[in-house]
Amino acid sequence: MFRLQGSKVLAVDMTGDAVKAKNGSMVAYDGQMAFKKMSGGGEGLRGMVTRRLTGEQMTVMEVKGHGTCWFADRASEINLVNLQGDKLYVESSNLLATDAGLRTGTSFTGLRGASQGNGLFTTTVEGHGQAALMSDGPAVVLRVSAQYPLTVDPGAYVAHQGNLRQSFQSGVTFRTLMGEGGGEAFQIRFEGDGLVYVQPSERNTIAGGV
Repeated sequence: MFRLQGSKVLAVDMTGDAVKAKNGSMVAYDGQMAFKKMSGGGEGLRGMVTRRLTGEQMTVMEVKGHGTCWFADRASEINLVNLQGDKLYVESSNLLATDAGLRTGTSFTGLRGASQGNGLFTTTVEGHGQAALMSDGPAVVLRVSAQYPLTVDPGAYVAHQGNLRQSFQSGVTFRTLMGEGGGEAFQIRFEGDGLVYVQPSERNTIAGGV
């Protein structure tokens, strides 16, 4: 259902089914399509309320019909993730589209969300199906194992999946070490077994030198 045309355009072939995508990300379509704006980004009232309280911006539209629809957003690189009943945690700004077989919601993230100014919740995607993630530059997928925990700059974090535990550390960041940052900064430490998606460009964050 999901396929890439180049690295920056997502093509979705539909035969009467639906897809949820970032509002305004449709760039072209053929066939017969219907578009409907959805409130919030999570499932039901809880998803809407938590997003309103935390200020997380995620406006979603539902596209349904027969034909092919193409999606893109600010020339971001697009990465496809296949979920087989597991859960994906992703920054709302990095989520482009999910197919009808997946549920979206919210999850409490604590300090990481506060350090980024994105609220205390992150978006969850779970079930069986495909999701399309965006990244500023080609995303890198890093494996975390019991022997090799991973520490990530929150500005480069995109998403993670698997049996991972997060902890949040304050201290120097890579840019602080190079003399380009200052003030309080945070890092995310992942332990367990799973995958972490990072982008080669850091988004703006609030926490000092992050």
